[in-house]
Amino acid sequence: MVQSGTVCGTDWPEPVRGTDNMLMMLGTISPFELMILGFVITVSMMFLVWLVSEKIHNAGIVDVFWGLGFAIVTGAYFLFYSASPASWQPRNMAVLAMVSIWSLRLAFFLWQRFKRHYPEEDGRYAAFRKAWGKNHSICMLGAFQLQAVLLASLTMPFAVSMAYGSVGFKPCEIAGMLLWLVSVTGESLADHQLDSFKKEPANKGQVCQVGLWNYSRHPNYFFEWLIWVAFCLFSMTTTDGLYTLYCPVVMYYFLTQVTGVKATEEQSLRTKGDAYAQYQKNTSAFFPWFKKHA
Repeated sequence: MVQSGTVCGTDWPEPVRGTDNMLMMLGTISPFELMILGFVITVSMMFLVWLVSEKIHNAGIVDVFWGLGFAIVTGAYFLFYSASPASWQPRNMAVLAMVSIWSLRLAFFLWQRFKRHYPEEDGRYAAFRKAWGKNHSICMLGAFQLQAVLLASLTMPFAVSMAYGSVGFKPCEIAGMLLWLVSVTGESLADHQLDSFKKEPANKGQVCQVGLWNYSRHPNYFFEWLIWVAFCLFSMTTTDGLYTLYCPVVMYYFLTQVTGVKATEEQSLRTKGDAYAQYQKNTSAFFPWFKKHA
C-alpha cells in the first residue's frame, strides 16, 4: 500500500519496489530492519579494532574507525538496494556522496592526528586506562562496542533516505545539502586552523584562539553536530523522516557531555592550566559567539 502524507511541503514517496521477486523482497525491508546490517558491521568492525588496539597498546586508533565507519555502513546500505534501479536515483547518490566525503575526510584527519602522536596514546584514553586499572582491557572493549552501537544507531537518516525512491530533490533535501556543505566546510576550516596552530613550536602548551577558535572553544564539534542536523533535515521528506530527529539530539549530548567537549576540556585543563581556565571564562563552549569582556 502506498503511504501518503506531507512533510516540509512535499508528498511522502512510496518505498522502493521492484517487479521481480528480489526487488519485491527489498521493497518490503524497512529502514529499521536494514539497520540490523549496520549493527552487525559496526560491532564486528569495532571488535577487530579493539584487537588491533591491544596489539599496539593504543586505543586512539578507534577514533579513525569511528569516522570511517559511517562510509562503510552507508556504502553497505547503498549496495543492498543497488539491485533496484531506484537506488541509483540522484537522491540516493547524493546521500552516499555526502556521507562518504564527510566520513572519509574525518577518518583521514583522525588518522593523521593518530600517526603524528603514535606511539603516545591520546590523553583521554590514557586517563581511561589509568582509571580502569587492571580491568582496562575488558573495559576498553566495552567502550569500543558502545561506540559501535552508537555508530550504527546514528545511520538511521541514511537508511531512511535510501529506502524510499524519489525523483529529483525536494526543498528539505536541498536545504539539507546546503547546510551539509556549510558544515563540512566549517569543520574542515576549524580542524585546519587548530592543526596549523599546533604545528608551530612556539605555540606548544598555548591555547588556540585563532579564527573560529576565537568564537567557540570547540568549533569543530559544533560543525560536526550541524552536519547531523543536515542529515536529519535531508531525510525529512520520507515517511520515516521524523524518526531521525533523535540523531542530532544524541550527537549534541555526546559531543557536549561525554566524549567531546567534556573529555577534551578535562585534558586541556590538565595540560594548559590557568590559560585554558581563562579561555573557558571568556569564550563560548559550543555555539560560536563573541567573547565575553570583563
